[in-house]
Amino acid sequence: MKQQEFFTSRWSFVISTLGIAVGTGNIWRFSRIVAQNGGGSFLIPWVIFLLIWSVPLIIAEFALGKMSRKGPLGAIAHTAGNKFGWMGGYIAFVSTAIMFYYSIVTGWCIYYLISAVSGNLFTAPDHLQLWESFSNSYWPVFFHFIAILFSAFIIYRGVVNGIEKANKVLVSSLLIILIILLFRAVTLPNASEGLKYFFTPQIDYLLDYKVWLSALTQNAWDTGAGWGLILTYAVYMRRNEDIPLNASLIGFGNNSISLIAGIIIFSTVFALSGSEAMDVISQSGPANTGLTFIYLPLLFSKMSSSPAINYIFGVMFFLALTSAAISSLISLVEL
Repeated sequence: MKQQEFFTSRWSFVISTLGIAVGTGNIWRFSRIVAQNGGGSFLIPWVIFLLIWSVPLIIAEFALGKMSRKGPLGAIAHTAGNKFGWMGGYIAFVSTAIMFYYSIVTGWCIYYLISAVSGNLFTAPDHLQLWESFSNSYWPVFFHFIAILFSAFIIYRGVVNGIEKANKVLVSSLLIILIILLFRAVTLPNASEGLKYFFTPQIDYLLDYKVWLSALTQNAWDTGAGWGLILTYAVYMRRNEDIPLNASLIGFGNNSISLIAGIIIFSTVFALSGSEAMDVISQSGPANTGLTFIYLPLLFSKMSSSPAINYIFGVMFFLALTSAAISSLISLVEL
């Protein structure tokens, strides 16, 4: 019988689990939701729900996975009894359904990364036409399978040589790239206007229940709490791990990355689009494709007077986006 693998260290486990939480929702969805819900006003309930919703759920998933050493169905059955095992099965079903969609989004990211590296993305005369041409072709299907096969290969290699090593590269690369982009974004002319909107609360929005509901939804979406994914990784958690500490690190780490991504996008869009900034961010099309795949490539082509610098920052952004997408997809396939 093959001996069960475990993550080799706390930081390996935290980084890998952070890879679950940090995905495309942190980079593209978060900014749109903030723009639609009063900027800084949204951040207040967003942090509150992190504390009272996401972190407690992460703690619960850690405890279930560590105690039972089983997936969602087995963990619920082990804890609550066999007659409640269906609840774990339902969690797994919903997350699997999400995987079918998310793998397609990951394929989009891979395609746009390749387009960015080749330079075609930044020389295209019409980015809307480029997106429509891509989305109406067979390329999304092809890159969907590439995303699935790559994730499956990582999982095939095991916990230590696959999931752990892949997330060390993906999450670390994501963080480094976002920090570099952060420094560039906040130094753009008029970036302060974006930061002002992003961090300034408006009382009237705080009185709107829809803002609070959106904050709860965003926390549920971008932390991955309650999806069974964190529970699955907790199966490979070492016995001496501090569950509350790890849960806090992941929850606050995930939301910190959302904040960094938000600063980058708000600073860049406000700096380069002026009065159209709010329309660009808040009305970014279905699945946020307008902002990410149509408007941001155009912005990166105008970030400076140097095409080479614009190319570098554009490639870095789509590399970060792809890294975030793949790290989350790996956990969905593992489930």
